[in-house]
Amino acid sequence: MEDPTGAPGLGDCHIHMILDGIYWKAAIRRHMEEVDEGWIRRVLAGYRDQGVTYLRDGGDTHGVCLRAAQLAPEYGIEYRMPVFAMHHRGRYGSIVGFPFDDRSGYRKLLKDALSQGADFIKIMVAGILDFHEVGKMSCEPLPAEEIRALVEEAHEAGMAVMLHINGAKTILAAIEAGADSLEHGFYMDEECAAALGEHRDTVWIPSMAPVGNQIGSGRFPDEVLEQITRDQQAMVRRVVQAGGRVALGSDAGAYLVPHGKGALDEYRYLAEALQEEMPEAAVRQMLKENEEWIRRRFHREQR
Repeated sequence: MEDPTGAPGLGDCHIHMILDGIYWKAAIRRHMEEVDEGWIRRVLAGYRDQGVTYLRDGGDTHGVCLRAAQLAPEYGIEYRMPVFAMHHRGRYGSIVGFPFDDRSGYRKLLKDALSQGADFIKIMVAGILDFHEVGKMSCEPLPAEEIRALVEEAHEAGMAVMLHINGAKTILAAIEAGADSLEHGFYMDEECAAALGEHRDTVWIPSMAPVGNQIGSGRFPDEVLEQITRDQQAMVRRVVQAGGRVALGSDAGAYLVPHGKGALDEYRYLAEALQEEMPEAAVRQMLKENEEWIRRRFHREQR
């Protein structure tokens, strides 16, 4: 990315093409009747102009990321996506995916994703943060035994697994289950950091921009947003110190995380977190190496 505050050569390992960083309902309505190809092309052109060559989408229910993956080579971008995410009915996830009620329903979604050309499987195993209170989330996470079963079935189908996840206990269960990437991963603890250091086949995408970018917006208490961001940066340091993998993924499309700029913001949060650990050039190199690991791992043809 050609920007003095950015990270040259880095892609964004967690975006949502269907969203626009402003208002999620209006963004989704843009594609309700049919996929808005003009929107996709404008976003891809913006990434291309920043020098981005890799994007990994978190999925949607309207075929937007699927069409983006088809168009991306025209812009010199490698684009990987799960088609849609999956969540246990009654829990968080309907904004980007389809529900399952039991293992049979999950297997059907897994089969559907494979048939539609998914590069990997995305599963929502926890809720989102409650930005009014540190440590609180929107719903209970899936139990450890279910997380393990879901990950194992996807792996048996030859697919890498991206998990939307938060909460230390759930994160530890996911690492032990062999999840390939942890998205967000707020409220991690020292045991989780140590586990990531031991299990380097799991990469963590801290996605701080959706929290930090809301500071000063007046939407939620700044003291809560600041604490969550500081804690996440502190845990980034712990994971890197333990030898774990951390990669850049901004959750672009989320509120106040515009496509393109979101990656620059996320890089800034990561660089700030690690400024006392290593020079900025080393931060960029580490992130690039872990992005390359993701490129290999989340590429269906190479698994």
